[in-house]
Amino acid sequence: MRPKIIIAIILIALGIAALAYQGITYTTREKVVDLGPIQMTAEKTKTIPLPPILGAIALAGGIVLLVVGRRKA
Repeated sequence: MRPKIIIAIILIALGIAALAYQGITYTTREKVVDLGPIQMTAEKTKTIPLPPILGAIALAGGIVLLVVGRRKA
């Protein structure tokens, strides 16, 4: 396969995933209390939002690359 077609497929997949999930969520552990041998931690969930326009741009870019890659082949 040509590199343009592979990149196009990856962009299309990432665009669809960004539109479907609209954010990346992860959990971190943070120390709340540290009193010598006694330690307390708390799990906090954080989200990195992905705007829908980002997914749409990746999807459109992938489709354009796919069309251009097939046209020149």
